[in-house]
Amino acid sequence: MSTSRSSGGACAPLGKLVRTQRRRTTNRTSLCVRANTESIREEASHRAPVDSSFSAQFVPFNDIQTNATTHSETYSLDQVIYRASSGGLLDVKHDMDALLHYDAAYWRKLLDSRVGTTKWPHGSGVWSKKELVLPQIGDEDIVSMFEGNSNLFWAERFGKELGMTDLWVKQCGNSHTGSFKDLGMTVLVSQVNRLRKMRPDSVQAVGCASTGDTSAALSAYCAAAGIPSIVFLPADKISLAQLVQPIANGALVLSIDTDFDGCMKLIREVTAQSPIYLANSMNSLRLEGQKTAAIEIMQQFNWQPVDNVIIPGGNLGNVYAFYKGFKMCKDLGLIERLPRLIVAQAQNANPLYQAYKNGYDNFQPVKAQTTFASAIQIGDPVSIDRAILALKATDGVVEEASEEELMDAAARADLTGMFNCPHTGVALAALIKLRESGVIAPSDRTVVVSTAHGLKFAQSKVAYHSKGIDGVDSKYSNPPVTVKEDIGAVMDAINDKFRSMNSR
Repeated sequence: MSTSRSSGGACAPLGKLVRTQRRRTTNRTSLCVRANTESIREEASHRAPVDSSFSAQFVPFNDIQTNATTHSETYSLDQVIYRASSGGLLDVKHDMDALLHYDAAYWRKLLDSRVGTTKWPHGSGVWSKKELVLPQIGDEDIVSMFEGNSNLFWAERFGKELGMTDLWVKQCGNSHTGSFKDLGMTVLVSQVNRLRKMRPDSVQAVGCASTGDTSAALSAYCAAAGIPSIVFLPADKISLAQLVQPIANGALVLSIDTDFDGCMKLIREVTAQSPIYLANSMNSLRLEGQKTAAIEIMQQFNWQPVDNVIIPGGNLGNVYAFYKGFKMCKDLGLIERLPRLIVAQAQNANPLYQAYKNGYDNFQPVKAQTTFASAIQIGDPVSIDRAILALKATDGVVEEASEEELMDAAARADLTGMFNCPHTGVALAALIKLRESGVIAPSDRTVVVSTAHGLKFAQSKVAYHSKGIDGVDSKYSNPPVTVKEDIGAVMDAINDKFRSMNSR
């Protein structure tokens, strides 16, 4: 009888092999049927949680500032509440004792095993860290678009121009709505989704004041969950691309004749007297999602140290979010030390920079002036105290950039292969100034946080390259050249651009 060699080295009858192959085929078929009839969300419902003892709650931010070990007030994350009884901000505090039952090796293995998968919800760069974000939410309540997992761009050429070999750009704008705001909004809208199931009348819509990117993220995630959204936008102060996103996603868009700070005042009043949930970064839930970008950076460096992280700063919630992410990594033993945080502000909206120059004494809001970095055109940031805590804890630095500096920095870096938004231009301008002053050393591993995609601000680039900005020389402009349909004219234009190129 004919025989065949099995993987174990013994000979098996052909008939037995055929029957075995049929069973394997049947098993694969049953798996395919199961996969085709059950969504990834339904599959997730069968999985047991990693550890049901993990938890988090709201506590007064003032307790975090003072390193309080006990809290006079705490609130469940299932409560609709934005401020402590004193009127101060709240913070999300995790039960670190429960998390520390597991060592650093366990957390590294767990987090790294989830990167880039299609498992619900762990394929998301945010929800791959669920135990460190919202440990008590059910997978069935999560609203995710597999956000996060954004690339670290090795800025090799730009770094060489600055005498650096270890310069990186964290491309948070490579996300569903084109900005880092997706990271926080998936957490906030997921929690709202949970609340609406628990108490349907408690939240009937979600609202935010926005300089553009927050409204885009909110409207997209609410649309995915079937939750009404309302956005308050300052009239004529955001890009067309930013404006059209919430419109396309079905949000109620209110264009208000004021600035961001005026919109913020209105949304606070509205949410205080109606079942509309506040989605601005005053709500600390968003920061839990945004902090995962910091954890992700450490993962991408295989948990090795980073010297500097440069963050564009407006309302300043993201500064504190990055600090929270890095600090959680250190507390869990995942990293040895915190990176130094550097906040970059537009000169036209620089209240934190002014406070930094005065030793953080007597902070004063400013009236923000128009800046191409419109998403950080904020003169009275909600998270000022949070940002100051983060900067003090990391021996941080604050730098500013003029309109010319930020636009030139973005254009200069674009010439090395990037495509930067103006806010990233602010961070790059700060980098250039701090390298020139020696604050950042040539050997420092430095990460610039790019908060939005350059395509959302294409009109500012058109204005720059056409030299259409008053007071800006557009040093790195590269306008198109109009030529006749003539080989001689074409070659003249080429030779004018590339003097070393000879015609054949």
